[in-house]
Amino acid sequence: MEPALATTLGASSVAALRPCAARASALTSVAPRAVRCARAVRWEAGRSRGRLLRVSCDAAVAEKPTEEEDAAEEKFEYQAEVSRLMDLIVHSLYSHKEVFLRELVSNASDALDKLRFLGVTDSALLADGGDLEIRIKSDPDAGTITVTDTGIGMTKDELKDCLGTIAQSGTSKFLKALKENKEVGSDNSLIGQFGVGFYSAFLVAEKVVVSTKSPKTDKQFVWEADADSSSYVIKEETDPEKLITRGTQITLFLRPDDKYEFADPTRIQGLVKNYSQFVSFPIYTWQEKSRTVEVEEDEEPKEGEEAIEGEKEKKKKTITEKYWDWELANETKPIWMRSPKEIEKTEYNEFYKKTFNEFLDPLSYTHFTTEGEVEFRSVIYIPGMAPLSNEEIMNPKTKNIRLYVKRVFISDDFDGELFPRYLSFVKGVVDSNDLPLNVSREILQESRIVRIMRKRLVRKTFDMIEEISEKEDKEDYKKFWESFGKFIKLGCIEDTGNHKRLAPLLRFPTSKNEENMISLDQYIESMPENQNAIYYIATDSLQSAKTAPFLEKLVQKDIEVLYLIEPIDEVAIQNLQTYKEKKFVDISKEDLELGDEDEDSKETKQEYTLLCDWVKQQLGDKVAKVQISKRLSSSPCVLVSGKFGWSANMERLMKAQTLGDTSSLEFMRGRRIFEINPDHPIVKDLNAACKNEPESTEAKRAVELLYETALISSGYTPESPAELGGKIYEMMSIALGGRWGRSDTEAEVTNTESDSSEGTVTEVIEPSEVRPESDPWRD
Repeated sequence: MEPALATTLGASSVAALRPCAARASALTSVAPRAVRCARAVRWEAGRSRGRLLRVSCDAAVAEKPTEEEDAAEEKFEYQAEVSRLMDLIVHSLYSHKEVFLRELVSNASDALDKLRFLGVTDSALLADGGDLEIRIKSDPDAGTITVTDTGIGMTKDELKDCLGTIAQSGTSKFLKALKENKEVGSDNSLIGQFGVGFYSAFLVAEKVVVSTKSPKTDKQFVWEADADSSSYVIKEETDPEKLITRGTQITLFLRPDDKYEFADPTRIQGLVKNYSQFVSFPIYTWQEKSRTVEVEEDEEPKEGEEAIEGEKEKKKKTITEKYWDWELANETKPIWMRSPKEIEKTEYNEFYKKTFNEFLDPLSYTHFTTEGEVEFRSVIYIPGMAPLSNEEIMNPKTKNIRLYVKRVFISDDFDGELFPRYLSFVKGVVDSNDLPLNVSREILQESRIVRIMRKRLVRKTFDMIEEISEKEDKEDYKKFWESFGKFIKLGCIEDTGNHKRLAPLLRFPTSKNEENMISLDQYIESMPENQNAIYYIATDSLQSAKTAPFLEKLVQKDIEVLYLIEPIDEVAIQNLQTYKEKKFVDISKEDLELGDEDEDSKETKQEYTLLCDWVKQQLGDKVAKVQISKRLSSSPCVLVSGKFGWSANMERLMKAQTLGDTSSLEFMRGRRIFEINPDHPIVKDLNAACKNEPESTEAKRAVELLYETALISSGYTPESPAELGGKIYEMMSIALGGRWGRSDTEAEVTNTESDSSEGTVTEVIEPSEVRPESDPWRD
């Protein structure tokens, strides 16, 4: 078999391509016209540029048989490219063998479509042959699968053209078409263009027999081929029992390895339901069924009793009887092909439950048709609840989008081609005739058409979510946010191009609305006129957010603060940066501006400058600097992070990462600023100690304890919790010593009295038997 069939060759290479000895003399006498040889191969040579010759090979019959020879068996050679293509299909192109049935059913559907189209102008074509349908019968014992359709069928010449060549395409045309596709930069969509789907039968079959009858002829022909053969046979069907009225019957003789899987009727029905459920023609499969029937029970008379005929009616019993019959496999109709005005909400919900095996109604759905540059139909749904399995959360390969081409299922295995990862929870069907696919019909290729489809699908999804958020009944959006809020926040991180559509969908609890989450639009509407930023704090829980010392001054000034209590929240907000020209400001970081600095605050700074320097001297490198705080009103101090470093919440999250890098942790942790509240008594006492007794040990210990306490209250983790606990116990013992009248002298007196009374007999007092009236155990 020649590896290349249409190659520009030099004149000296022509002789190497001779298929037989007789060709040499024939070529010199009749070149550049056709020459025949024993293998019925026709070579054509024509002068091309300069001294080069164009040589191509086409399969041909040695001589056209006469009508008397039609009934006899004839053997034909495949075109060389067909043999190569069959080998390629079996070993390379298809990753799943099961697609053979999808291809054969699609071909049968095309044959029925063609007959229906031709029948509009020529009703005689539909006169015989029954309904337009497809029937699939598997025989586990014989190891065969038979696919029968009542379509247009094929004549003998059509059999040779369609199954012996690649859709009547010679080698040069085949290669030329591929070359043109590459030049225009489009994907090579061979399916439907060159008709290679039929050859997928050899994925599972060692032999294929095609019996076909066209309304154009009275004769029925049979095409037979083995998987490993380079030739095929065409003969006329003479067995009266095998005659069909119209259409095509394809019988696959399965390979031994595939016989047990694909000859199973249940497996065949499952493949039809998966791949061809929405084919417009009915598909019947041969299935085993059971029914209950009543039969007469044979009862022998007991000893001593004689059976009297007709006296008693014979008893009947119910048994289960098994039988075989045809069963419709594609009952569900393609709802997306109908007009949305004709479909009720209950129909959409029922289709959703059947297609995706759901038990809850969807929260919302949209049905649309896109026309213009790219045409496709789609129905997409927002599920009623989040996935139960953690593996399906944030997983782009969720099999939630089912792609169809001409109502034939192609694939549901996508990795973000049609929907981004953060919208992977959306379920639906997409049916397009323009979609470029590779030859296996399975792998979606990156192309301009796919990008256009993705853009429109995402836009329609946003429209659907916005409709839910704008409803008067807020319960639906509350359910949506509880289930899929994390997905929307992920979108803020991954999809910067859609920030304007994602940000209005966000919901957060705030210092004024702890129970009911609000949107960013609602936050901006309630802002004071002089507020220029959106303030937030990120913590691990709602309770820690409410009690954080950073909030004190803002709550006092009636400024609303967003509570970011989920791990993804802070990253999402940092990626947004601004919303409607309002910056997001983290109140746990330095340089918080609240617009309230006056002359008094400047005087306070000057007064406490010495204290700040002294505290910084005691703490050393633990803090970058010590300063007067603008955000505290009741707490003595707080520890804030640098403007460009991690916040306490982010530092906690990064430490918890399994594959966290300790070196980057030190670098990104940033500097810490120790802020003190000049109005707090502790700070005033330390200010006095700084001025009057700066070397006091107790004052230095108080500063250390103050810093470590601020670590915890600000959301950081102390480096040595045990050491901190020891300092707290020591301070407690100092604070509690003698508070309730106990002293060391009293303890010694108590011990002396107990020693002197060793010889004294202890008087035992019996408990009183008198019980008060309120005693519940009293009789």
